[in-house]
Amino acid sequence: MVSPTWVPPVLASVLPHFGGFGGAMITAKNVKSWYDAEIKKPTWRPPNWLFAPVWTGLYTAMGYASYLVWESCGGFNDQSLVPLGLYGTQLALNWAWTPIFFGWHKLGLATIEIGATWLAIVGCVVTFHPVSKTASYLMLPYLGWVSFASCLCFWIWRNNPSKKVD
Repeated sequence: MVSPTWVPPVLASVLPHFGGFGGAMITAKNVKSWYDAEIKKPTWRPPNWLFAPVWTGLYTAMGYASYLVWESCGGFNDQSLVPLGLYGTQLALNWAWTPIFFGWHKLGLATIEIGATWLAIVGCVVTFHPVSKTASYLMLPYLGWVSFASCLCFWIWRNNPSKKVD
């Protein structure tokens, strides 16, 4: 049986949200008791309420971008191996950051981890481009947000010395 044509793009667009939901549960347990109460943060950080809608858009866009690559390559094959492999890598790294930062309070490790995530996203942007320019462009807001989040994570790590021991 052949699935309707809307199923693959919807599944690809929804997939990244699963890790986001798990991360949201970890974050919710630690925002008031740890992040807001104990962590020194820069004045230029966004308000807490902004993160959920931003991540909703970013997860949906990155998921749809992965679908465009998958579709343009004709599925999972040699042509899609590197771009979708990098996509899976960045997604796993993305999902791992929240438990490291909010769950384990490992600020230095989270800073290193978000740097690895950033590199994997750059890899996606570069390898998606020859396959689907639209997919590559859909990853750019995510790259921008993670660039900003990397600066924020680094600032928090450097300015909370008692929290730096990893």
